[in-house]
Amino acid sequence: MTTSTLGVIIGNRDFFPDNLVEKARTEIIEVFEKLNIKPILLDSTATKLGGVETFKEAQKCADLFKKHQDEIMGVLVLLPNFGDEKGVADTLKLANLNVPVLIQAYPDELTKMNVVNRRDSWCGKISVCNNLYQYGIKYSLTSQHVMSPSDPIFQKDLIDFTAVCRVVKGMRNVRIGAIGARPGAFNTVRYSEKILQRNGITVTTVDLSEILGKANKLTAEDESVKRHLESINAYVAQGKTPNEAMLQIAKLDVVLKEFMEEYALDATAIQCWTSLQQNYGCNVCTSMSIMSENMLPSACEVDVTGTLSMYAMQLASGSPSALVDWNNNYADDPEKCVLFHCGNWAKSFLPDISLSTAPILGTTVGVENTYGALDGRTPAMPLTYGRISTDDPKGIIKVYIGEGELTNDELNTFGNRAVAQIPDLQGLMQYVCKNGFEHHVVMNASKTAAILEEALGNYMGWEVYKH
Repeated sequence: MTTSTLGVIIGNRDFFPDNLVEKARTEIIEVFEKLNIKPILLDSTATKLGGVETFKEAQKCADLFKKHQDEIMGVLVLLPNFGDEKGVADTLKLANLNVPVLIQAYPDELTKMNVVNRRDSWCGKISVCNNLYQYGIKYSLTSQHVMSPSDPIFQKDLIDFTAVCRVVKGMRNVRIGAIGARPGAFNTVRYSEKILQRNGITVTTVDLSEILGKANKLTAEDESVKRHLESINAYVAQGKTPNEAMLQIAKLDVVLKEFMEEYALDATAIQCWTSLQQNYGCNVCTSMSIMSENMLPSACEVDVTGTLSMYAMQLASGSPSALVDWNNNYADDPEKCVLFHCGNWAKSFLPDISLSTAPILGTTVGVENTYGALDGRTPAMPLTYGRISTDDPKGIIKVYIGEGELTNDELNTFGNRAVAQIPDLQGLMQYVCKNGFEHHVVMNASKTAAILEEALGNYMGWEVYKH
């Protein structure tokens, strides 16, 4: 994971002991070093001990933040004593970074409640939050009201906060490629480009004929095709897939990569069902799996908000996501279900990965035209699931997220498949159906629902339901 950079504001208030500010500065630098976080904070000589209290000090801190605005993903407010609420709020207002803010406050020690040692940070934190609320500045809280930076629970909060910052930064600038038209039979994946754009999410469209036209012009002799064929063979064994089909997959892979690079795309949603098979003669699953494994998520059936969901979860966890169907009941267990897709999940989910065909699609387009689908069973893993969707009649973006487990329960079928165990799964399905969500959901092998709720709900301002 790359280093995260956070701005740090150390609050101070003159009638409280100054030495607490000095100690807090040293302590937070040590914690950041341990957690591989880069701090941007005032030098201890720039203001009184590097703290922020007066308006002049707020200006100095804001100027420092502005110099580093391209790298600062979020801001940590430290309150070693009561802190000056206006100093903190003014710094954030003047810097105008529009990034997540985490408020920390130090605990008092019962044996040190005298004038020289008393902090009153418990009270000061409430005042700081009140001011940020008045200023319209969004902020996050630690899991306990007061906690020391050396506390492992605070350090987990801080790591989670950097994940919130990653999600917010990524979602505000994401670029998605919509390759081909939405399949005619899939009204379910309709979405609003305009609502997405208003939220900083850009969609670049291309007609599938352009992609297939370019792929058809390539030959086995092209160096780019040879390179892509090698990388596909390194990713998954060819097995029974004919050489001709491997060539088709590789040519398509070349063109998709060029399209992504030309438009600097972070993710793609591709028309597959059933145009690719009928007009080109293979499945694009292998390419999509490779992209998703390499943190360039790719979703089927031009499910743009599906791939957006994949991207959000990937930012939160630092690991690949997969687009799945809420597909089948698991016997008569009310808290288990089968997750399925033809075969485009990232390799991380498929230890037994093999190159195959898509039998369901094959019944209509001919199995020989579906080479490139992957086969594999996902074993037991942690599970975060969820979905981002544009609700066009309401003009909003809405989300549901939750956590569960992927299990090793027996499952004899084909394609990419998994068994999920989710508390109150029946209640979740009621929610999904009543609120008009899609049959596609996204899974990630993590426990990151709280991070996503904070990033998408508090900072992106979307309507979030956490199951």
